[in-house]
Amino acid sequence: MPNKTLLSTDIESLINITLKEDIHNGDITTRNILSPGKLCESELIAKEDLVLSGIEIFKTLFMKLDSQTVFLSAPFHDGDSVAMGSVLLKFQCDSIKALEGERSGLNILQWLSGIATLTRKFVDKASPVRVLDTRKTTPGLRVFEKYAVACGGGTNHRFGLYDAVMIKDNHIKSAGSIFRAVEKVREGLGLKSKIEVETQNLDEVKEALENHVHIIMLDNMDIDMIHESIKLINGQAKVEISGCVTLERLEELSRTGADFVSVGALTHSAPSVDISMNIVSPKTTSP
Repeated sequence: MPNKTLLSTDIESLINITLKEDIHNGDITTRNILSPGKLCESELIAKEDLVLSGIEIFKTLFMKLDSQTVFLSAPFHDGDSVAMGSVLLKFQCDSIKALEGERSGLNILQWLSGIATLTRKFVDKASPVRVLDTRKTTPGLRVFEKYAVACGGGTNHRFGLYDAVMIKDNHIKSAGSIFRAVEKVREGLGLKSKIEVETQNLDEVKEALENHVHIIMLDNMDIDMIHESIKLINGQAKVEISGCVTLERLEELSRTGADFVSVGALTHSAPSVDISMNIVSPKTTSP
C-alpha cells in the first residue's frame, strides 16, 4: 500500500456508512429548530497539539452533504503537526447540513488524527529505527488506519495476508519446524521469495539464519535476548522487534541495532484527539 494515499471509492464507502449510521432520514432536532435555506460559517479548532489525518475526508463528507460548501481557509494538510488552538479549517455551508454532519465528520477526523499523533510520538522516539504498524486494526477500516499511520510518519507493514510472507509461531508448529515452513513457502512461491520469520528464542533465531530468511522478528524477547539475537544475526537479515513495544521502552530498543519495531498499539489503542467544530457566523439567507 503506498504511503499517504486513499482511493476515492474507499472514502465514499466510509462516508456513506457513517452518514447512514448517524443521520439516516434526517436530524429531527435540527430540522425542527432551523429553517431551510440558511447558511453558516463554521471552524474546526485543535484543542490539543496533534498530527492531522483525515481532513480531506472531512471536506469530502461536507461536500456530499452540501455540494455548495465553500472552504474559506484550509491552512493544514494531512501529516502536518498542529499546535493547540490552531484553526484547522473554516467553511461555509447550509446550516442544517453543518449540524447534521458535525459529529460524523469529527468522529473520522479525531480517530485518524489520534492514530497519526500517537504514531508521530513513536517515530520521534524510535529514530533511527523505523516504526511499523500491524494487522491489529478495526475490522473493515484497515485502509484508513494504515493511512493515518503513514500520516504520522510510520511505515506500513504488510496490508494483509496476501502481500507478504510472514511465518509465525502457529505456522512453525503446524509445519513442524522453521526449516520445513520456509521450505514449503519456497516450493510454492519460488526460491527468491522474501520471507519473514517470527522467533521467540535464540535457537529459533539460529534456525531462521540457517534458512537465509530476509527478516527475523524478535517476538516478546527481553532486552538481553534482543542484544544476543542481533549480535548473532550480525547483519545477515533485517531485524524487527515486536511485542510489548511501548514509548517507555523505545529509547533502549532504539540502541539495539534493530531495523524495525512493530507496534500494534498504533491502531488498536490510539486515543482520539480533541477537535471541536464551532459555528461562528450564522447567516439569514442563502445568496
